[in-house]
Amino acid sequence: MTDTLTKAVSTNGKFRAYVVNATQTVQEAQQRHDTWRNSSAALGRTLIGSMLVATSTLKEDEVLTTRIQGNGPVGAIVVDANAKGDVKGYITNPHISLKAREDGHINVKAAVGTDGTLSITKDLHLKAPFTGSVPLVSGEIGMDFAYYMAKSEQIPSAIGVSVFVTPNETVGAAGGFLVQTLPGASDKDIAKIEANLKTIPNLSTLLNEGLSNKDIMEKVMNGIEMKYLEEMPVQFKCDCSKERFSKSLATLQKSELENMIKENHGAEAVCKFCGNKYQFSEADLKEIIAQQG
Repeated sequence: MTDTLTKAVSTNGKFRAYVVNATQTVQEAQQRHDTWRNSSAALGRTLIGSMLVATSTLKEDEVLTTRIQGNGPVGAIVVDANAKGDVKGYITNPHISLKAREDGHINVKAAVGTDGTLSITKDLHLKAPFTGSVPLVSGEIGMDFAYYMAKSEQIPSAIGVSVFVTPNETVGAAGGFLVQTLPGASDKDIAKIEANLKTIPNLSTLLNEGLSNKDIMEKVMNGIEMKYLEEMPVQFKCDCSKERFSKSLATLQKSELENMIKENHGAEAVCKFCGNKYQFSEADLKEIIAQQG
């Protein structure tokens, strides 16, 4: 089964809602980067949050980059996402495993930190990308994305992101939801959603119990009739290639490329987002130098 994201709108036109099961997506990120408990949760939550923001605010060929930089030990988290459900990302320090919170949950706040920023840069194919940045308000990531949506997008939203990491460091479940408040929603309508969110269990618990996206949507939007619009596949997908890295190497000085040939008899390029490695032989590097003219 592939991961899916479900989109819906309330029949009264007051809310737009999204639910995603991103278990396989976060599993792949964990495996590619060999992340440990806290790093897995922090990166996974950022992948899910970015996916929700991208699919709810971008057009088909647009992309966004989320950067979370807190003062915690995981360091920077960088994620790219698009409206098609493709996402990729990396975390500076993948091997962070801290003591659990008193309730037994992973302490993402301690890993990310609370002094820092969440910024989202959107490439909307205009003259220059647009960047919105907000201070971290929680370090738990879901609330930080919600703060970004309210401040930068001017869309009051509730966002939940959850990653369950098993004792052997694999990802057991991962998913999230986004509820956007549309014009016309009253304080009473919003209070109904808030009350629902206080009563539902942790999202990864619901996923582990086998609930579908629609089952979760019904719990989040309990009492509000929804019209389902679309169910789309989502996945960890990187667009790196040897050709792309070749273009990057071509921007180096001729002397730098000659040093690579002399000292290492070639070069190895590693993609930060997915960990794929690309080998460049002496002949490859000499061809790049020749093309520089």
